Amino acid sequence: MIDYNGKRNIFSKPQKRDNPVRIFIGLLVILGLLFINRGFKSGSLNSPFDPTPTPTRTFNSYAQEGETHFAAGNLDKAIEAYQNAVRIDPNNPELAAELVRIMVYSSTQKATDADKRARLEEAIQTANDALKLNPENSSLHAVLAFALDWYATPALAGDQWQSQLNAAEQEAVTALQFDSTNTLALAFYAEILVDQQKWSQADQYISQAMQKAGNLMDVYRVNGYVQESLSNYNDAITNYQKASAIYPNLNFLYISMGANYRQLANMALPGSVQQKTYFNQALDEFVIAVNINEQQGVQDPIPLISIANTYVQMGEFFSAARNMLKAVEYAPSNPTVYGQLGIVYYKARNYEGSILPLKCAIRGCTAAESCEVRNQGSPCDTATLPDIPIAGQPLSQSTVPYYFTYGSVLAGLHQPSNGYCEEAMTIFNEISQGFSEDTTIMSIVNEGESICKYYGYN
Repeated sequence: MIDYNGKRNIFSKPQKRDNPVRIFIGLLVILGLLFINRGFKSGSLNSPFDPTPTPTRTFNSYAQEGETHFAAGNLDKAIEAYQNAVRIDPNNPELAAELVRIMVYSSTQKATDADKRARLEEAIQTANDALKLNPENSSLHAVLAFALDWYATPALAGDQWQSQLNAAEQEAVTALQFDSTNTLALAFYAEILVDQQKWSQADQYISQAMQKAGNLMDVYRVNGYVQESLSNYNDAITNYQKASAIYPNLNFLYISMGANYRQLANMALPGSVQQKTYFNQALDEFVIAVNINEQQGVQDPIPLISIANTYVQMGEFFSAARNMLKAVEYAPSNPTVYGQLGIVYYKARNYEGSILPLKCAIRGCTAAESCEVRNQGSPCDTATLPDIPIAGQPLSQSTVPYYFTYGSVLAGLHQPSNGYCEEAMTIFNEISQGFSEDTTIMSIVNEGESICKYYGYN
């Protein structure tokens, strides 16, 4: 029955009507769930129970890592970090400039011409690539000038060394045109001017840079180089010390200091207490460089070579040979260390012992021969022979001492039974073709040739 007055159902249950608000909310929930499900399937949404992803590193993070490695003296690790930073932000000219700068300095830890050349060419290419994106950046032009200057030697650039040096000067000038206050550009330009033998101009530019050097290690290093070129060895040492106070773990600074102490020793009265003091100070600096390498786990033969050469000048050939053999142990496939060892033996008058390491340096040698050198002249057990053949180095400004020393010792030890003069004359001919204008080298060649001509070799 229906109550027509109040419109209510009296004898039957009233039928529920659908609430439109409730229906609308339900549809929204269903649609939301569909979107979430699709997001999980497509990968655009991650489950809250998924592991947290590794955060992406920023270029600043890599740059800080690179600076830390550079300050610690591990230049290869510094280069790797800055390369990662540049990959993240290739349009950042300051990152690229710092990368190039460290690459150039790292070439000091390369013992062969080939390795130095490869590293400096990499630095030059990196600078040029960065300049394509930022052609008017003063810092990039400055470090390119720096790289070209260090590359501009006959040993590395060959006949193009002068043009490379001119290109370095042009880049330095360009850097200063874009920013005349660029302190590093002033310093690198001074270094280039020294290499062009324009000493007074170099002194002017480094003086400008020194006025605002602050904590720029490079400025003190270059000032040391300028003073060294002017034979102001004490002033050079002082500036290298200031540079090392800023970055105390850069071994090339200590090698530079040691070289200047050696120059002072050579100027002192032979056999005097003063000379011995300077030699010992040189050794102290080289030992610091060795210790830095050992702390970093870097087996760099260069400081050991410097120590050995200092002992040679002191007449302590046993100590010289011991350090050079350690250098060979650090770099057993490096022909340079074999050549250096051969020269140490030669100066110690161990002429027979010098032949094989010098041969390895310029002609190359087998794994058995190189092992014999490392074993101090005794043949190695063929069952445990390391596979380390040595590739000889071509004649260059840096390798010519190995060539004329090898030729000289062969000529001096020639006997009809060994025929050493045949190889000696071949070497002397090669040297004559490349260094005919060098009177000092040619006097050595002529002396050796005269010995072999006595035995009928022409």
